[in-house]
Amino acid sequence: MTVTHSLPDYPVRIIMDSCSEVALQSDHPHITMTRVPFKIYIDDDELVDERLNRSELIDRMHLAKNKVQTACPSPQSFFDEMDPSAVNFVVTISSKLSGSYNSACLAKSMAEEKGFGENVYVFDSRSAVSGEDLTVLYIIEMLKRGFEPDDLFHMVRDYITHMSTYFILNSFDNLVKNGRIKHTVALVGKLLKINPIMKGVDGEIELKEKCRGHKKALFSLAKIIASEAESPQTKNLAITHVNAPETALKLRDAVEKTGIRFKNILILESGGLGTVYADQGGIVVAF
Repeated sequence: MTVTHSLPDYPVRIIMDSCSEVALQSDHPHITMTRVPFKIYIDDDELVDERLNRSELIDRMHLAKNKVQTACPSPQSFFDEMDPSAVNFVVTISSKLSGSYNSACLAKSMAEEKGFGENVYVFDSRSAVSGEDLTVLYIIEMLKRGFEPDDLFHMVRDYITHMSTYFILNSFDNLVKNGRIKHTVALVGKLLKINPIMKGVDGEIELKEKCRGHKKALFSLAKIIASEAESPQTKNLAITHVNAPETALKLRDAVEKTGIRFKNILILESGGLGTVYADQGGIVVAF
């Protein structure tokens, strides 16, 4: 493993799909970041997932006559953002939830045909929203520590393997309609008036725990985080919300009351894609 103990002195391009909401500004002159948008289809309208108004998007979703659908970025969209003169790191939503990772891999193949494929590293975050954000932040952190790209590639894949992702959602409608979770899970929530805690397992969404009431679900999730986080003082906890900043803060406070201490607790607002599937009041956490 090669460590230079210095910031990268070569150009780095970090490319994400729009499931990530991490800020695109970099504090290092050699690192640039960009986001490739999904498309969202509501009835006859096509929306590009760039700086969408969340409240308006939610209103349109709830008024839609047909199911809301999404389309992942094309291989060409990823390829167009790659820099042949830079080391390119591409991070996508879980390949079990979208074709975005496959598109990014095809874009790498296109780069290989142009002669710079060895400078393209593609990562399946095996997560969504918060998990993709943490993957991007980990790449930046390791670059700043001076790890070389080939070593960093294996480190990031290991990081992803050990990352945990949880969800508390008020609505499962779009997840069910688009085949992201089983209909029976959503039905249990509606009939029993419970707030299920969902977990990402190998890139897919599964039921973790059933809680009666949103408040109890938040406290239960805080306990799960405290019990499962290994060496939390070295890790970030990301909490992403859909128009629910107060809920995100309550979860942060509940986590801190358990006595666990993370290196940082990040509170982020969901973008368009996360809003479609997490819906109003949804919470996604990763650590």
